[in-house]
Amino acid sequence: MGNVVAALKSNRTKIWVGAVTLLLVFYLVVSFQRSVLLLGDPNPVAKAIGAAYLVLPAIGAWALVRELLFGARTEQMAKVLEAEGGLPEDNLQRTPAGRIVRESADAEFEKYRAEAESAPDDWRSWFRLSCAYDAAGDRKRARASMRDALRIFRDQRAVR
Repeated sequence: MGNVVAALKSNRTKIWVGAVTLLLVFYLVVSFQRSVLLLGDPNPVAKAIGAAYLVLPAIGAWALVRELLFGARTEQMAKVLEAEGGLPEDNLQRTPAGRIVRESADAEFEKYRAEAESAPDDWRSWFRLSCAYDAAGDRKRARASMRDALRIFRDQRAVR
């Protein structure tokens, strides 16, 4: 029983991603079904709404696949870094509520920014910079840095 609880705790994020994915897939299937029903209606306005409504499931499916691939590739890179002993350590100061102290994250960020600037073709430095951006609360730049890391990672894997 203890192993099951430990496995659930360690995979909590994957469980939530799976649950949200299932809900989104359900929504996309229902949306698709409704659009098909509207397309079958003799009223031209209903047909137009059905055609427009057909776009939503396509965009949703594209976004879902893109985000799942992003997460899987990020996890793949994290496993490589972990095996190499290169994951950034989480030694940032925290408030009593558990939030990262901004000044602590900013100081750590400078270290990883300098590393990425000195090794712009190393996906590892961009991965660590992404983690630093995330710790500093800058999610937009964190994702951009992770996308850079993914691009370099794929390019280096393709050469091999």
